[in-house]
Amino acid sequence: MNRISWLAVPTEDHTHEGVLKLWQKAEANLGFIPNVFRAQALNAEQFLAWWTNFNLLVNREGHLSNAEREMLAVVVSGLNRCVYCAVSHGAALRTCTGDPILADTVAVNWRHARLDPRQAALCAFAEKLTLTPADMTEQDLYPLKQAGLNDHEILEATQVIGMFNMTNRVSSALGFQPNTEYHQQGR
Repeated sequence: MNRISWLAVPTEDHTHEGVLKLWQKAEANLGFIPNVFRAQALNAEQFLAWWTNFNLLVNREGHLSNAEREMLAVVVSGLNRCVYCAVSHGAALRTCTGDPILADTVAVNWRHARLDPRQAALCAFAEKLTLTPADMTEQDLYPLKQAGLNDHEILEATQVIGMFNMTNRVSSALGFQPNTEYHQQGR
């Protein structure tokens, strides 16, 4: 197995029962265990707390569509140059949209993608919040509202963007490597 983190990665024999259950569920649903699950298992309780929040924001039905949440993940991860998240969520965006060209273009430069006004407003908001969070003002919400987003959707978008900024920093700081399976998904 190739190295997936710059830190130690526990074996199944040395992994928390709750993490093992999550690994089994992921393998059943995806056909593999995401490396981020293996790498973060070193601190099982913190990983499970992160997963609960991440799962709620990204994988459960919410105010934004799955494609919108994955698009935000790809924009944020691309801006942060987080290899793990850009690759894994690029795969998820390809899968949920069925459009590999859109997903690949968003990953490199969302401005070149064929986006509707709502998607473009979300991407612009994600970019500003990621690159210059101290410069945010109430006016930054206006393009989102003009594109038809309501307050629930704006709050969820902000939470998703925040989650990915945090997750990108953990993944990048510790050298998490994406599973090879992600490179083929949705193509």
